[in-house]
Amino acid sequence: MKCENCGFENKDTAKFCTKCGAEFNAGPVAPPAEPSSSNNSKYIIIALVIVILILVGCVGYFMGTMNTGDAQSSGAVDNASQEVSSSDDSGNDEGSAKTQTTSSSSSSSKSKSWESIGSYSGSGSGSQTITVPEGQIMVKLSAYPIKNYATNHLYVTGSNGQSGGVDWGSHSDVETRSDSFSYTSSSSETFTIDYYETVSWEVEFYRYQ
Repeated sequence: MKCENCGFENKDTAKFCTKCGAEFNAGPVAPPAEPSSSNNSKYIIIALVIVILILVGCVGYFMGTMNTGDAQSSGAVDNASQEVSSSDDSGNDEGSAKTQTTSSSSSSSKSKSWESIGSYSGSGSGSQTITVPEGQIMVKLSAYPIKNYATNHLYVTGSNGQSGGVDWGSHSDVETRSDSFSYTSSSSETFTIDYYETVSWEVEFYRYQ
């Protein structure tokens, strides 16, 4: 049997080393046990560290959740404000459209009529030239002669070939006579009023508008 202490080879039945005296059955000396309080302190420290980490993680999670919720709420409020603003603008636009439509309807529903655009009158003999604007035009004329000389007249002649007038023959009654005509033109026209031996005459121009 070999001594584990000094390495000397002894007999198999020997209980002690003949060289160093070490006992063969004693076995290795066990190291002294650490105090249990030291192990407990380590466990407590580790547990505290874990708890602190968990608390920090929870606080960070809740803070992030609150910030996200605030951002979403702010975005929702902004969107709602924009929608309300858009609705107001849309309401204003609709109001304007209704106003314009009503105005257009009023304009279209207003019936057209013959409006006077010029009136000319005189007496005796002579002529004069006037300019009449474009549009749908109606001309009314009348005259009363001084005496029936068979040459008394009132003629209205336009540059577009339109004309009208009154005159009296040698056997006509001395009385007021009237005439009228109408036309449509896309440009202004020039008219000549020619009258002879009249007590009074009158020419009126109307436009349909």
